[in-house]
Amino acid sequence: MPRNGSHTRSGGGGELTRQVTTSPKLRTYVALSGFGLLAALALGRPEPLVLALPFVAMLFAGLALAEDPTLSLEVNLERETALEGEEVGLAVRVSSDTSVEWLQVLMPIPVGLEAAGPRALRGIRLVRAEQRELTYKLMCRRRGAYLLGGCLVSAGDRFGFFVLRRWAGQRRMLRVYPRPESLRGLIKPIETQLFAGNEVSSRKGDGIEFADVRPYAAGDRIRHINWRLSTRLGELHVNELHPERNSDVVIFLDSFAEVRDAGQSTLDLAVRAAAAFAEQYLKRRDRVGLISFGGSLRWLEPSMGVVQLYKIVEALLDTEIVLSYVWTAIDVIPPHTLPAKALVIALTPLVDERSIDALFNLRSRGFDLAVVEVDPDPFVVPLEDERGRLAYRLWLLKREVIRDRFRRLGVPVARWRLGDPVDGALEGVRSFRRYARPVHA
Repeated sequence: MPRNGSHTRSGGGGELTRQVTTSPKLRTYVALSGFGLLAALALGRPEPLVLALPFVAMLFAGLALAEDPTLSLEVNLERETALEGEEVGLAVRVSSDTSVEWLQVLMPIPVGLEAAGPRALRGIRLVRAEQRELTYKLMCRRRGAYLLGGCLVSAGDRFGFFVLRRWAGQRRMLRVYPRPESLRGLIKPIETQLFAGNEVSSRKGDGIEFADVRPYAAGDRIRHINWRLSTRLGELHVNELHPERNSDVVIFLDSFAEVRDAGQSTLDLAVRAAAAFAEQYLKRRDRVGLISFGGSLRWLEPSMGVVQLYKIVEALLDTEIVLSYVWTAIDVIPPHTLPAKALVIALTPLVDERSIDALFNLRSRGFDLAVVEVDPDPFVVPLEDERGRLAYRLWLLKREVIRDRFRRLGVPVARWRLGDPVDGALEGVRSFRRYARPVHA
C-alpha cells in the first residue's frame, strides 16, 4: 500500500479520488520502536531493544503485507421517479479482489431526502472476491432532482496501519415530483380561443350546448329548427348553440420570496398547486403555459398535450427562490408567453412588492386574472412582546389592503392555508367571478 498522499485513478466504480492516510496505531508503533532503540543506545543495555522487538516486527510485517484493496461499487435505484412522501430503495453492491478487514461505506443523503431505514454509515468486512449488498430506504420529503450514488469508502488493512479513503460509485438521478393536489373543479376563463375543446364558449355558433331561440333566417340549417316551438307559433324558429372551445391558461408562479418553516414553505405549496392545475387543464385540451417570475425568469409558452405536462413538471422541479434586489417589471416576459384572452392564475404569497406590481400591471392590460394566495400566516410566529404583536397586526392589515385593491379591480383573491384543500380556495374564486361585475382597469 502506498504512503501518505492522494491521486486520482479509474477503477471499477468510476472515477475515484483516492487518499491513503496513516492511522494512530501505526504512529504509536513507530514511536515505541524508536523509543526502544534510542533507550538501548543511550543506556548501552539490550533490554529496551528486546522490549521494542515485537513492535518492530509488527511494524515491518504490516508494511510488507499491506496491499491496496481493489474495491468496486455498483449503485442501483429502485426507480428513478417518485412523488413527495414516497419511499425509494437504493442498493449498493460492494466487492473487492482482496480481503478487507474493515470497510465503512458512507452514503451522503441530500437535503430533501431522509434515510427511512438503516443509517447512512455502514461497516462491513469483506473476504477475497466476496460481494456484499447494502440497502437503503430513502424518504422523499421535498420535490427536486437529486444526484445519488457517490459513496465515501474507508478501508483499513489487516493490521490497521493504513486507511484508504475514496469516493466511489456511479451517480444516479432521482426525480421527486410534487405531491398532486385533488381538484374537483377549475376556474372557468372569461374568454375562449378558436380551437375545439371542452370549454363552453359564451359566443353562439355550432355546438351542443343550448343558448337561445330565434326566428328562422335564410341560410340556417334545417337540423337546428325547433319543430315543437315552430308548430305552436306557426313560424319557423331555430335553436342557437354555444360552441365548445379551448382556452389559454398561464400559471404565474411567484418565486421572488417565500415564507418557510423547518418542514415546508409557501413555494412548495405553490408548486404542488401549479402541477395540479397544469394536469387538469391539459386534460381538458386547453393550452397551458408557465411563468416563474422572480430573481430568475423562466417561462414556457402555452401548448397542449402530455409533452407539455412533462415540460411544466420538469420546470417546477428546479423552481427555487433566487435572491435578487433588481426591480423586475412585467415587460421582461416575452409577449408570446401571455397570449390575448389568456386566463392567468397567480400563485403567490403576496409578500414581495415586485410580484404584486407585476400582477396589477397584468390586470391593467386587460388580462383575465385570478390570484390564489398561498397564505404565509401559518408560517409566521409573532414575537411575544408588545412591539412584536403590534408589528404582526400591522403586517396583517397591510396584507388585507392589498387583497382589497385586487378585489376593487375585479380580481378574485382566494386564501389557501396550509393543511386545507386547494379546492376550497378555488371555490372562493368561482363564487367571486360568478357574482362580481366585470371591471375594466
